[in-house]
Amino acid sequence: MTVFHFTGIKGSGMSSLAQILFDAGEQVQGSDVDKYFFTEQPLRERNIPIFTFNADNIKEGMTVIAGNAFSDDHPELVRAREIGVEVIRYHKFLGEYIGNYTSIAITGAHGKTSTTGLMAHVVGGYKPTSYLIGDGTGAGHENADFFVMEACEYRRHFLAYNPDYAVMTNIDFDHPDYFANIEDVYSAFQSLALQVKKAIIACGDDEQLQRIQAKVPVVYYGFGAENDFEARNVEKTTEGTKFDVFVRNEFYSTFFIPLFGDHAVLNTLAVITLCEYEGISPDIIQERLHTYKGVKRRFTETDIGDNVLIDDYAHHPTEIRATIQSARQKFPERELVAIFQPHTFTRTQAFLQDFADSLSLADTAYLCDIFGSARETQGALSIHDLASLIEGSAVITTEGIDILTKHNGAVFLFMGAGDVHKFQDAFEDVLKNNETA
Repeated sequence: MTVFHFTGIKGSGMSSLAQILFDAGEQVQGSDVDKYFFTEQPLRERNIPIFTFNADNIKEGMTVIAGNAFSDDHPELVRAREIGVEVIRYHKFLGEYIGNYTSIAITGAHGKTSTTGLMAHVVGGYKPTSYLIGDGTGAGHENADFFVMEACEYRRHFLAYNPDYAVMTNIDFDHPDYFANIEDVYSAFQSLALQVKKAIIACGDDEQLQRIQAKVPVVYYGFGAENDFEARNVEKTTEGTKFDVFVRNEFYSTFFIPLFGDHAVLNTLAVITLCEYEGISPDIIQERLHTYKGVKRRFTETDIGDNVLIDDYAHHPTEIRATIQSARQKFPERELVAIFQPHTFTRTQAFLQDFADSLSLADTAYLCDIFGSARETQGALSIHDLASLIEGSAVITTEGIDILTKHNGAVFLFMGAGDVHKFQDAFEDVLKNNETA
């Protein structure tokens, strides 16, 4: 029996895949940097060994699954080739693995993780389902019928997949270190569309997705009347959102979700569309929607005294707007304080004014230093370039986090794809110390 060694096991997709293989009875281990990431918690709970990067981790008889963030000259990958150990990239391995199931690949510039989590939960109430979510969560079932997975467009990695279904939430320009423009992004999604085997479920409110051509049916969902699956009579409250679904202008059912914002309705519509296509009844769908608890780092709330702290992965202007809209719906009378850490210099440069505009929708904005990546550690601009575009904003550090206490009773939105959690952790410590003082 081979040992699967994950080089970069703390990566969100890598962690999820490691959990799936472990749950399926495989021997799993991995390596990464000696720094805590929230994605490692489920690995530790399973007692999956995690080592620091070292060529000596690689032994004969292993299969090495390599994270996409690491180049072929990584010491572990070099050692593997030297001793004849198979090295397979994460996305290629996953592409082969999903062939054993009815596969549902969920992709889009925004909403992938939230929709994948919701899809896995709802479909899992119908038949056993394995799933891989981009928040570092995965689960394998030996008798699974469905495999629900997040499929990332970055570097066209999702072209390693030939799924039965593809759910496309939207097409937007992101990853400016790779994609040249929106047309380049569209071409990647168009290539994936030609690889889908059963049907494509796409948001018809998205202009780019309206252009998708495929060899299989393309079923559209959204708020617009021209969609196959349409949400009507949307009622937003501080408890969640209620709406009617019409299928090709005929009433289908009414649904309630304990979620907030227009994007949550669209994500749910995508799930409902897939379920109807697979013959899953509205009763099962609604029952599962009621019990959905969300995914990690997507509007994750912590209450301390009169303060609400929300942790969210939002790292693109479109996502920041959606997070603030959700907070306005749930907390209409509260002050909204944004604490944002940009992720990568190229993204910050490409969307500088858009970031400023979206963050200005909060009542106050605080900014953290730009977080680089494994691929990009420095850039030509600094966080002060963004701060200069947002009236009343300030740059903060973890040491000076107590400045936030002047917003007592506010809703604090900690947003970013890097390690913005350390700012929230520091603020939580300040609030707890003040409570006991």
